[in-house]
Amino acid sequence: MSTLPGRVLVTGAAGAIGTSLRGTLLRKIPHVRLSDLRSVGRTAAHEEFVQADLTDLDQVRAAVHGMDAVIHLGGIADETDFAVLKGPNLDGVYNMFEACRLEEVPRVVNTSSNRITGFHLANRTLDGLEAVRPDGLYGAAKAFGEALASLYADRFGLDVVSVRVGSFEEQPSDPRHLHTWLSPSDAARLYEACLAAPAGIGHVTIYGVSRNTRSWWSQSAAARALGYRPEDDAEQFADRFQPYTEPYQGGQYTHYEYGGWAARPGADRIP
Repeated sequence: MSTLPGRVLVTGAAGAIGTSLRGTLLRKIPHVRLSDLRSVGRTAAHEEFVQADLTDLDQVRAAVHGMDAVIHLGGIADETDFAVLKGPNLDGVYNMFEACRLEEVPRVVNTSSNRITGFHLANRTLDGLEAVRPDGLYGAAKAFGEALASLYADRFGLDVVSVRVGSFEEQPSDPRHLHTWLSPSDAARLYEACLAAPAGIGHVTIYGVSRNTRSWWSQSAAARALGYRPEDDAEQFADRFQPYTEPYQGGQYTHYEYGGWAARPGADRIP
């Protein structure tokens, strides 16, 4: 049976998932290195903090040095201007994979997003093998990260799991979450499965989602490969919401103006 690595780096550790994992999965890891541009607060005895800018390869190399695995959570977490995204979400993910290659870190858990397939229709069930249809620049950047994950697995032998995270929330808060919810408990189970999977898996893509009755995403093959067994179901909260009526799985994220960077043509013209 595979065991958890002894030394794990977590980038973006000050974010919601990183903070949650510190209270669950990461307590099982003997040495955890936390990295972010922001403070992560007080560290436990088994934790250390290393500030690193993802856009600086030397800083990223220093952060990954000596690690057995990386959970890569760092980056801008939502739609915004390309100029804002490109540093942490394009340069940053490249620097992470390149640093792991140079420092011989064998495993990366690459946090991707369900927004990589947001323009698939809401009446479809996806298994992760379909063409990507990102719902914005953020999703497109995650597609770039998955392409790098595949490259570094095939060419350099890294084991990489790309987790297409759904809606990570304590509880669902809108109708879409009945399809996309990832509970904190299942997030811990999923990231543990990613770290503990046997060596030689190559690049595996999995949707980060709980065992939702209305899930849009079938993950049976990837879940079997990793040993991920979600337990929570958003259906217990279904009576709080009206049915989901958007045509696409991405919902509001597919809307023309979402994120503020794509103004309608002519909107800024002088009358």
